[in-house]
Amino acid sequence: MPAFSIEDGAFRLDGEEFRVLSGALHYFRVHPDQWAHRLRMLHAMGLNTVETYVPWNLHEPAPGTFSGIERLGAFLDAAAAEGLLAIVRPGPYICAEWDNGGLPAWLTAQPGVRVRTSDPVYLGHVDRFFAELIPGVAERQITRGGNVIMVQVENEYGSYGTDRAYLGHLARTLQELGVEVPLFTSDGPGDWWLTGGTLPGVLATVNFGSEPERHFATLREHRPDDPLMCMEFWCGWFDHWGQEHITRDPADAADSLERILAAGASVNLYMAHGGTSFGTWSGANRTGDSHGGEWRPTVTSYDYDAPVDERGAPTEKYRLFREILTRYNPDVPEVPEVPATLPAATVPLTESVRLAAAGLGRTTTAPAPPSFEQLGLTHGLVAYRTEIPGPRQPYRLSVDGLHDRAHLFVDGELRAVLERDAEQPEVTVAGPATVELLVESMGRTNFGPRLGESKGILGGVRHHQQYLHGFEVTAYDLEDVSGVRFGAGFSGEARSLFRGRLEVGEPADAFLALPGWGKGYVWVNGFLLGRYWERGPQRTLYVPAPLLRAGANEIVVLELDRSGPGAIEVVAAAELG
Repeated sequence: MPAFSIEDGAFRLDGEEFRVLSGALHYFRVHPDQWAHRLRMLHAMGLNTVETYVPWNLHEPAPGTFSGIERLGAFLDAAAAEGLLAIVRPGPYICAEWDNGGLPAWLTAQPGVRVRTSDPVYLGHVDRFFAELIPGVAERQITRGGNVIMVQVENEYGSYGTDRAYLGHLARTLQELGVEVPLFTSDGPGDWWLTGGTLPGVLATVNFGSEPERHFATLREHRPDDPLMCMEFWCGWFDHWGQEHITRDPADAADSLERILAAGASVNLYMAHGGTSFGTWSGANRTGDSHGGEWRPTVTSYDYDAPVDERGAPTEKYRLFREILTRYNPDVPEVPEVPATLPAATVPLTESVRLAAAGLGRTTTAPAPPSFEQLGLTHGLVAYRTEIPGPRQPYRLSVDGLHDRAHLFVDGELRAVLERDAEQPEVTVAGPATVELLVESMGRTNFGPRLGESKGILGGVRHHQQYLHGFEVTAYDLEDVSGVRFGAGFSGEARSLFRGRLEVGEPADAFLALPGWGKGYVWVNGFLLGRYWERGPQRTLYVPAPLLRAGANEIVVLELDRSGPGAIEVVAAAELG
C-alpha cells in the first residue's frame, strides 16, 4: 500500500518528497448531494488534499446515542473518488465557529466535568465517541488503501490549556484505535501556544493569515526538524450578527499564499469552501480578551469569503489562488460549471398559527427557571411563566443570567426585549401580575475559557430584591415542524409560524430574503435552514438545490419580533453584507 510519512524534515508520499496542498471543506456544512461538485472545485483550484473537522455534538446528540457518523466515511470516499487525499481533525474540540466548539451541550452542562483535560469523567465520554468514530477513519488511511494521510490531536489546545497528559491520552487512544498515519497538532505561532498545545514526537503545525516568514521562524525555534505547514491559512473570515461583513482583498490573500509556498511549506486553506451552518449550529465568540468582552453570535452563513463561495461558485480569490497552486500541482481538472439558481419569485405566506398554539411545546413546572440543558433542549425557545404576589407596589423586574434573548410580557402585554450582555430596560410592575419570558438561545461560545455556557435563565427572575418562584415552563424544540397545526390566512402576528408554497419547475440553488421581517427561523420542506435577523449583516439564506423538488415546496417561517409583508422573496444571489 502507499505510505505517507515524515522523514528528514519533509513529508513523503511513497518515499518521494511531497507538498500538502490542502483546503478545508466541512462535510457537515455542505449537502451530501453537493460534495462531489465542491470537491471537484477544490481539485480544479490546484489542491491535492481536503481537510475536515468532525463535530462531536452533531454525531452524539445524547450520551451513547450516535447519529450520522457514516457521513464522514462517505465524504472521505467521495474525496478519494475525486483523487484527493484527506486530513481528518476529529476533535473532540474543533472550534470551527460551531456551537460549543463541537462539544455536546449535554456534556458541558454536567456539574463538575472539566472538559479538555484529563478529568476521567470527561475522558470516558471522549473514549466512547472515539471508539465509535475512529475505526471508520482508520480503515480509510492511505496505509490501508484509502486516502487519509494525517489525523489531528485535539485542536488549537495551546489557546486553552497545558494538560499534556490529556493530549497524550488522545494520541494514544487514536493509535490504539488503529491510526497509523502521522498525528499532528495545530496552534497559533507563539511561544505560549506552541509550548502548551504540542506533544513530543507529534508534528506541530501553525495557524495564521499573514506574515508567513515571521510565523514559520517561530515554529522553527520550537520545532527545527518538523516540516513547515500552515494548517489554517485564514484566507477569509466569519461574521457575527450586528457587525460588519468581513472580507479580505483577494490580491492580499494570494500574496500570503504565494509566500507560504515560496518558503517551501505545505498549506491548508481555511476555508477553501465554507458552506453553511444550517439549523442552529452556528457558534459565538467574545470580543477582545476571551475572558470578557462582548458576546457575539455567529451568522448562519459560513461563506467565510472563501475562494469557493457559499453556493459553490469560484470567486476572484479562486482565480488568483488557482494561478499560484497550479504551478506546484499542474495536473488538475477544468473548473466545473457554476450551479444554476432559481429565477426571482415571491412566496406568499397564506397560513399561520401562534407559536403557543402550534403544538410544538412540552410543558413542565419547576420552582426556579431550569436551563435549556436541564429541559433536554440544545437550542430553541423556552417560555418561563410565573406570578408576582400581591397586592404590592410597583418594583423593578430583573432577569439574572439571561442566555441569550427574551421577550418580556406582563399580563400578556409585551413590555421589553432583553438581550444578553446589554443593559436591561427598566420595567416596573405592581403585584399581583403574571410574568412570562420567551427566551431564545443563540450560539454557544466556541473558543476560549467560556466554553460550555448553558442557555436559558441561569440566575433567576427578581421583583425588586426578591426572587420569584414557581414556574410553568414550555420548551419549544425547533428541529421538527412537521406536526404544526396551521390555520388559513396570514395573521401578521409576531411569535407565530407562517407557511407558504414555492412552485419549482426544476430544482436549483436559491436564496431566500425576508425584507421587512424581524428575527426568526426558516424551514424548507422540513429542513431548518437557520436563523435570520434584520440586524444583519447576512440578508439571505442559502437553499441548496437538493432540498427542493419539482412542484410545490413547503416554506415555513417562525417570526419572533415583527412579521413582514405576508410574503418572502426568492433572489438569485446571496446578500451577506
